[in-house]
Amino acid sequence: MNEFFSILKHTTLFRGIQEHELSDMLHCLGASIRSYPKDSFLLRSGDPFSSLGIVLSGAVVLLREDFWGNRTILAKVQPAEMFGETYACLKNTSSVSVQADSDCKVLWLDIHRVLTSCSNACSFHTHLIRNLLSAMAEKNLQLTQKLQITSQRSLREKILSYLSAQSQLAENPEFTIPFSRQQLADYLAVDRSALSSALGKLRDEGILEFHKNRFRLFLR
Repeated sequence: MNEFFSILKHTTLFRGIQEHELSDMLHCLGASIRSYPKDSFLLRSGDPFSSLGIVLSGAVVLLREDFWGNRTILAKVQPAEMFGETYACLKNTSSVSVQADSDCKVLWLDIHRVLTSCSNACSFHTHLIRNLLSAMAEKNLQLTQKLQITSQRSLREKILSYLSAQSQLAENPEFTIPFSRQQLADYLAVDRSALSSALGKLRDEGILEFHKNRFRLFLR
């Protein structure tokens, strides 16, 4: 567990917590670490959620699949990022699936222990709950941004809206996105071949350059 302290102290949930405090905290919170191979499912839609997860290595994707198997990627979760906190807090079954995007390790925390002071009256619980609320607010902003992107009228506008947001996040016109081409199509809820064609046209127009998931935008 100690080997991951340097990652955990950079998570929103443990923001402001000193590294020497983490060991006692994790024991109190019923922390456990599990490893998952690439493409395996950590959770499937309909499974009960009682713990929140923090990615320690690798990455996972949150996705929805419809009746016909068409998938939409909601988010990609990378090291030091959290997932599942909303369903865990509601003690509800999940409406999304969580799949390993690569071989990964995930720290699971019992949500009941996060939200409830233990018999030892640990002083960190108030701090932890404040951080949890902050993390959930950040997730709401991310979902709002995704809605703004996917609600654009045309595929071209969806692509440019997404890439513009990624450029602003990186504070640089050149940046790397977290998705493969198929994952980007799933995130934007579009056909992959149509996405590739639209990207090719934007490159021919001199609006952008790209190689795999590395992009550079140019002023129009």
